[in-house]
Amino acid sequence: MRRDLRIAVIGAGLGGMTTAGLLQRAGFGVRVYEQAAAFSRIGAGIHLSANVMMVMRRLGIQQTLVDVGMTPDAFVSRKWDTGETLFELPLGPEREAHYGGPYINVHRGDLHAVLETALSHGTVAFGHRLTSIEERGPSVRLGFENGVTEDADIVIGADGVNSRLREFLLGADKPRFSGYVAHRAIFPAALLNGLPIRACTKWWGPRSHILVYYMTQAREEVYVVSSVPAPGWNVPESYLPCDRESFVAAFDGFHPELQQVVAAAPSVTQWPIFDREPVDCWSRGALVLLGDACHPMRPYMASGAAMAIEDGAILARCIAEIGTDDPTESFRWYEANRMPRTNKVQRISEANTWLRGPTLTEWLYAYDACAIPLLAPEQAPRELA
Repeated sequence: MRRDLRIAVIGAGLGGMTTAGLLQRAGFGVRVYEQAAAFSRIGAGIHLSANVMMVMRRLGIQQTLVDVGMTPDAFVSRKWDTGETLFELPLGPEREAHYGGPYINVHRGDLHAVLETALSHGTVAFGHRLTSIEERGPSVRLGFENGVTEDADIVIGADGVNSRLREFLLGADKPRFSGYVAHRAIFPAALLNGLPIRACTKWWGPRSHILVYYMTQAREEVYVVSSVPAPGWNVPESYLPCDRESFVAAFDGFHPELQQVVAAAPSVTQWPIFDREPVDCWSRGALVLLGDACHPMRPYMASGAAMAIEDGAILARCIAEIGTDDPTESFRWYEANRMPRTNKVQRISEANTWLRGPTLTEWLYAYDACAIPLLAPEQAPRELA
């Protein structure tokens, strides 16, 4: 593919930033358009499994992330009431060697800040909310709310579950509310009053669950994120404050250790959990989607961001390596190599069974999107078992 193509990425999330960084390393000029005025340190933790960290290694930032995050000794699943261990997945040095990369917990804001250092200075244009898309032969004209217009030869929609680019490609269907909301809270570990907790634990209840983990090696902050049933989400806000009493009540009857952690949270927010049915079209002409823009999924495998980051790695390779100046052929390869895997992750995420008991993890964690052979569309499987 010609290196003088103008490539626009819509959305400076994890998938968009990853794609931009890898394309720049392949010699392309890339501009990222982000609707927010600046990056903010959103109060949320995130898991980066080995498959993600191998991509971060290609961007030159793996060690920095290890330094700012927390490398847990294990992922522990426990039963909600008795506290019995249902499954424990070791995540120490031996497992790191086995998978090909480490597994870390990190604050999403810290991840974003480190990821930005992997891009050329000035790559991200803030305050650019996409409002119009005009296909003009082989190129595309983008219009933004601030009055700016830009022309591009390839436009990558990394703009999330409410993607404007997806709406242009596939129509204005709304994402599906899952029937669950997530509570999120970050608070000083000192509020646990000396209660010893593991570095990363998921408590499994009958219809709800909650993860509790540290985000730095210093163990100074605790992050909790839940999934509990909710009747609906009928407000435009992406999240809302939640009163502590209802949060604590949601885990009535859970093990005393978990109840002590929940009661320590001084403030809580609640977030709707949305997804969509898989679709078999992620591109048209010069336009292509990745991450939540094409396959939003429930966060129950801690792999939504991982799939977006993998998408970015495979898409960047298809653009750089497929020997044609027509991006539609690159996009055919990208879709064929990604759809079976993201469909499988979506299915397992919806079932919410990942790591509840003994689980085969190699197919997910040992996948290196920067090195795995690319399959021609005619050779790629349509489904993964």
